[in-house]
Amino acid sequence: MEVKVMAQILDKNDKLAREINQQLTARGIYALNLLGSPGAGKTALLEATISRLKNEVKLAVIEGDLYTDKDKDRIARHGVPVFQINTAGGCHLDATMVEQALASLDLSGIELLIIENVGNLVCPANFNVGEHAKVVVLSVTEGEDKPLKYPLVFQESSAVVLNKIDLLPYTNFNLDTATADIKTINSGIQLFNISCRSGEGLHEWCCWLKGMASTVSRQAKV
Repeated sequence: MEVKVMAQILDKNDKLAREINQQLTARGIYALNLLGSPGAGKTALLEATISRLKNEVKLAVIEGDLYTDKDKDRIARHGVPVFQINTAGGCHLDATMVEQALASLDLSGIELLIIENVGNLVCPANFNVGEHAKVVVLSVTEGEDKPLKYPLVFQESSAVVLNKIDLLPYTNFNLDTATADIKTINSGIQLFNISCRSGEGLHEWCCWLKGMASTVSRQAKV
């Protein structure tokens, strides 16, 4: 019975997520669902991305968090529209939450919408929120065993940001093992080795992101 109820919840969520995706696509807005553990560096990646792209791509952000709006405040300092969703203990965002957030955001001219999900490597992978792609952030301080422990999030994602790469010499993280495990789970996934502190890898990441956003923008103009 529990499995049946869960399937019904996911079906309802997926239907709304498809509708959101169609609406965003029609407006030429590329939506990215950013996943990762607490402390992986999702917000730092967002800040670095916004700093590099905000003069080239019109961005908006939806922040997901359990209780606080601290991350929203960090993003707002960069001068881009941002809306906070607090889940009050819920471990993931869902399509209904994102639909409500979109109703409160001015999407005029927006080309790229980044949705920072609640810090969790499990539940967010199950719930589509209308995105065009999921990206998972994994930091070298978490250990290279995470891809095999949490394979679904890597299966569902289009790219992995391997963050805090500047700390690699100070950890036991095995980069070769992590890369091989990720590619075994999802052979087509893009992998970016990034340090938000030093800037390493950010150019390649931003180029990829701009390219993905431009595909939706071109579709909307056809």
